[in-house]
Amino acid sequence: MPTQLSRRSLIRGITAATAVATLATGLAACGGDSDAATTTDTAGTVTVGRVSNGAARQTALKVSEVKSISAELPAAVRRSGTLKIVVGALPDGFPPLAYIGGDQKTLTGAEPDFGRLVAAVLGLKPQVSNATWENMFVGIDSGKADVGFANITDTEERKKKYDFASYRKDNVGFEVLKKSTWNFDGRYENLAGRTVAVDNGTNQEKILLEWQAKLKKEGKTLTVKHYASKNATYLALTGGRIDAYFAANPGVAYHVAQTAGSPDPTRSAGTFSGAGASLQGLIAATTKKDSGLAEPIADAVNHLIRSGQYARWLAAYHLSDEAVTTSQVNPPGLPLGNS
Repeated sequence: MPTQLSRRSLIRGITAATAVATLATGLAACGGDSDAATTTDTAGTVTVGRVSNGAARQTALKVSEVKSISAELPAAVRRSGTLKIVVGALPDGFPPLAYIGGDQKTLTGAEPDFGRLVAAVLGLKPQVSNATWENMFVGIDSGKADVGFANITDTEERKKKYDFASYRKDNVGFEVLKKSTWNFDGRYENLAGRTVAVDNGTNQEKILLEWQAKLKKEGKTLTVKHYASKNATYLALTGGRIDAYFAANPGVAYHVAQTAGSPDPTRSAGTFSGAGASLQGLIAATTKKDSGLAEPIADAVNHLIRSGQYARWLAAYHLSDEAVTTSQVNPPGLPLGNS
């Protein structure tokens, strides 16, 4: 995923006192409490994709507590009856994963919705708060939040402070006009002779430039373009000035859904691991190291996978191509030096 979303460096240059002082404001700000998204759900039901502003198909999922899994919870969390979930989507959000919904107040998206599904399996009330990316980690560190669901990439650097329970592939992808016949097919060789746009400073830019260098050694060309904004990139795509846009896969899925009824619909032309060819990158629920939460969260995710509700959640957000077959606790992450 893009550096500015899932691989942004952990907070630096802010004193602990300042960070904790600002955390309450960050967590309570825009969309801080997601109860508005859950009040109409009946017991045993979690509705995903509500007020999604077209990013998802609203879907009611039947999910109840699994006693054998909730029994694994740390005693303090079980007694509290609440799972404190933090999402690092301030100030602007990143649809379809986490953003303020069509009612202009509800924190919605695939990430907070999945946190609510996990909480249901654990028999806990979800308390979902929004924060800046940096303050999300401060909230986990300080105990103000139990777990982060915010498109957080599993990295070996982050494992020094956090435990992970994986639940989605960390993929980047190619967006092309629907009428285009080009597909990536997992082969960088297919990029020869193409013009591809990518955002500056992102992980996918790093991957694309590596492919460009490989093709150059083979006597082939790949033209890489950068634009000042996503709107400018999309105009270049519809205007035929680029063949494809290489971006975070969830963003591609979102824009494909948004353009479906337009004169210039787009489609996905293939995905690639955000960690590169040697490792499948993973997005993971993030808890404080040794908090005892990663195992029950992973078991809750695996229950959702087995029950089919996980697949329905992904399908609601057009993210089925990011499905994992199992949730793992602290799986191999993005290597040190590449985090």
